[in-house]
Amino acid sequence: MRVGVPREIVEGERRVGLVPETVGRMVKDGYEVLVETGAGQDYNLDENYEEAGARIVSNSEDIYGEADIVVKVSPPTEDEIGQMHEGQVLVSFLDGTTHPELVKQLADAGVTAFSNEYVPRTGAAQSMDALSSMGSIAGYKCAIISADTLGKYVPTLSTAAGTTPAAKIIVLGAAVAGLQAIATMHRLGGEVFAYDILAETKDQVHSVGGTFIDSADLEEEEEEDEEPPLEEQEYEPAAWRKVMEFFGFYSFVRPPEPEEAPEAYEEEEEEEEQQEGPFSEEKQEEDYKLVREHLRDTDIVITTAIVPGAPPPTLVTQDMVEEMKPGSVIVDLAGGNCELTQVGETVEHEHVSIIGPDNLPSQMPIHSSQLYSRNMKSFVDHIVEDVSEEDADEKDLQVTLDFEDHIIDAMCITYDGEIRHDDIREALEGAPEESEA
Repeated sequence: MRVGVPREIVEGERRVGLVPETVGRMVKDGYEVLVETGAGQDYNLDENYEEAGARIVSNSEDIYGEADIVVKVSPPTEDEIGQMHEGQVLVSFLDGTTHPELVKQLADAGVTAFSNEYVPRTGAAQSMDALSSMGSIAGYKCAIISADTLGKYVPTLSTAAGTTPAAKIIVLGAAVAGLQAIATMHRLGGEVFAYDILAETKDQVHSVGGTFIDSADLEEEEEEDEEPPLEEQEYEPAAWRKVMEFFGFYSFVRPPEPEEAPEAYEEEEEEEEQQEGPFSEEKQEEDYKLVREHLRDTDIVITTAIVPGAPPPTLVTQDMVEEMKPGSVIVDLAGGNCELTQVGETVEHEHVSIIGPDNLPSQMPIHSSQLYSRNMKSFVDHIVEDVSEEDADEKDLQVTLDFEDHIIDAMCITYDGEIRHDDIREALEGAPEESEA
C-alpha cells in the first residue's frame, strides 16, 4: 500500500500532508510512503523523511503515478488531477460546494475523493477531525494578530506611571476557532466577552475564561438581590454533571437528596435538553442589542461565524464599526462577518482596523502540519484493512470502503465516477446558470 505526499503548489500554502514523525509510524505499520522532494519545505527536510523510512521522488508525476492513496492539504489543481489515475484515493480539503467543477473532474477521472470539510463531529471521528485542528490554530493566530495590531497592552499592567486597564475583547462565534481565540485572549490577560446563537456554547465560553453576552443575565442579576437563604436555595448542578454521570462518578455530581429527588432531576434534564440548540429569535435580537452596546467600548473584535455551504453571515455592519473607539481592531476570520472586510487585506475605516486574514493555519506550518498529519494517519488507518492470512509474514494492506460506516459515508464525495453529495451536485448544476447571468 503506497501513500503519496506531493509538494503543495498553491501560492501561500506552507503545510504538508504528512510529517516525518507520522511517516515513521506508517512505515512501521506496513505502508510504503512516497514524498515529493521539497514537500516539507524548510521545516521538514528530505533527509528527515528518508530517516523516517520514506522514499523521496523527484516530481509529482511519480507521486500520482505510483501512489494508491494521496494525502494533500489544498485542493488539487487541474494539472494535478490530470496526473491521477482511476481507483486512486485522495484525502484533502476540497471545498466542493465552492469548487464543484473540480469535484466533477475528480469523479470523471475515477478518483475516490475524501473531503476533510465533511468529517462528522462525533467521538469516533475526533482523531480524524482536521477541520477542528485547523480551526483551533486559526483561532489562536487571530488572537495573536489582534494583540499585535492593537496599540495598547492586552492585560492590566501596573507601572510607575500608573495602571493600564485590560483590553476588552469580544469574540462572535464560539465554535472551535472562537473558543481558542477566547482562551488565548484570556491567557493574555484580556477581558473577554463572547456570543453565539447556540445555547450550549454558553458553558463552553465560561470554561475557557470568557463571559457570555446574555440578555437573560441582566434579569437574573436583579433577582439575585432578593436571593433566599442558602439552606432554602435549590441545588444547581455543575455544568460538567452529565460528563461525571457518564463515567459513573455520581458522588461528585449531587449531594444526598430525599427519595423524590430523582424525579426532580429527570425534569431538570428534560429542561436542559429542550434548551439545547439555537436561542429563540426574540432572545437573539435582545442579545444582539447587548452585543452592539458592548462593541462601542471594545478594543478587539474577533469574528469566526460560518454557515457551511453558504456565505458567512454579516454580524458587524459599517455603522457598527463607525460607533467603535478609534484604534479598535476587528479580525474577521470568516471573511465576511464584517461588512467592510476584504479577504487578504487590512482596511482602515473611521480609525478602526479591519483585518481579513487568509489561510491562517498556513502561517503556523510546523504545528498545523503536525496536527493535520496525525489526523490523516487516523483516517487512512480507518479506510485501510490488513487482509493477509493470520500466519503471513507481511501485511497485505488494502483500501476497504464500507459505506455503512458513517465516517466514510460522510467524507467520501466521489466514488466510481459519481459525485455522492447532493449539495455539490446542486452547486454544479447552478454553476452554468450563474455564469450565464
